[in-house]
Amino acid sequence: MSKIEFKLPKMGESITEGTIINWLVREGESFEEGDILLEVGTDKVDNEVPAPFSGKLLEIKYKAKDVVQIGEVIAILELSALPLTPLQRSGEQKTPKEENKVKKEKIQKPKYIHTEKQVSPFLGDGRGDFFSPLVLQIAKQHHISYEELARIPATGKDGRLRKSDIFQYIEDGRPYKFAQPVAEKDPTAYRIPQLNLDKGKGKIVEMDRMRQMIADHMVYSKHTSPHVTSYVEADMTNMVNWRNANKETFQKQYGEKLTFTPLFVEAVAKAIKDFPMINVSVDGTNIIVKEDINIGMAAALPTGNLIVPVIKNADQKELPQLAKEVNELVDKARNNKLKADDLKGSSFTISNVGTFGSLMGTPIINQPEVAILATGIIKKRAEVIEKPEGDTIEIRPMMILSLSFDHRVVDGYLGGSFLRRVADYFEQFDVK
Repeated sequence: MSKIEFKLPKMGESITEGTIINWLVREGESFEEGDILLEVGTDKVDNEVPAPFSGKLLEIKYKAKDVVQIGEVIAILELSALPLTPLQRSGEQKTPKEENKVKKEKIQKPKYIHTEKQVSPFLGDGRGDFFSPLVLQIAKQHHISYEELARIPATGKDGRLRKSDIFQYIEDGRPYKFAQPVAEKDPTAYRIPQLNLDKGKGKIVEMDRMRQMIADHMVYSKHTSPHVTSYVEADMTNMVNWRNANKETFQKQYGEKLTFTPLFVEAVAKAIKDFPMINVSVDGTNIIVKEDINIGMAAALPTGNLIVPVIKNADQKELPQLAKEVNELVDKARNNKLKADDLKGSSFTISNVGTFGSLMGTPIINQPEVAILATGIIKKRAEVIEKPEGDTIEIRPMMILSLSFDHRVVDGYLGGSFLRRVADYFEQFDVK
């Protein structure tokens, strides 16, 4: 028998840390390969972590509600049996190459930056504090020096600074910003007032973990991207009439319910192909133009929180396939069964605020994207229709579309043109 360090596994693209929700196996208990050892929450989805082999849990390093970096040792396990390879499971003998594979595989340790060893003008002269790469990246984006960073109250394990600590500090007006030697202040510059607001009295409801992460993500987006929102109106007559006439036939033929969402996704994907610079992200002074058109769609969880599952390569799929994937993802969201892979890779997001009866919305950009579309409620209104024989007033199903975009890289011309093109595809829907 041998002792094994069990590390928090990677749980998706761009995820650097996770919160332990609870352990399903206690210290001293045995488990079989594939048993769920613990549940871990990230800023995207909750994950079950299975046992890679059979054994016994000897020691738990982190408890429930602790925030842990990916790759950190979270438990000590006792190995009772090596994991079987496919060859072994089928009764065949394992080759020497496969025999050595398990011994050689190692999970990389998390790369923390020690300021005594890695000093830069941004970090100052160092005091021996450890900060994760994510914390340093956020601090650099907001021009927070090392001296200021070291003064921020930390709530993480062993006094470690978390990203939520930095966002809370920024929201509080950066009270320690001028507690260090700085250049002479500009008397005309704006200063965030330190207001002691009366928040009132009432029942205290603590945010759940998902709501806290959503709050962090939204605050981060508003601090990162200068938001601008444009609006257009779309006459939905063709699309509405076609769906009403074909939804029953569509379900019989393809076995899928036909909602408006796959129709929206199809049109938006076409517009993105026309304006590829809307399908980008920002990395410092570089613009990354995405090769794939992956469209996220805001969906509601049983808790009422919103999450964004992703339709991968939406421009390459026909309407029946889009409808199938949309229905599957919505069903997973309602039953809290979304996996990390369902949520990663989005390059553009649609938020259907009309589902809640809203006429229009001003959505917050889903970072690291640079634009997000909100579709309002489809509402019948009297509209002036221009015809060769003269103007008429007709009842038309109308919808207001709003596009919030990152004004660092998307100017008014690009944002407005893209939004108008989406509306054109809605209005010129092919009814054949």
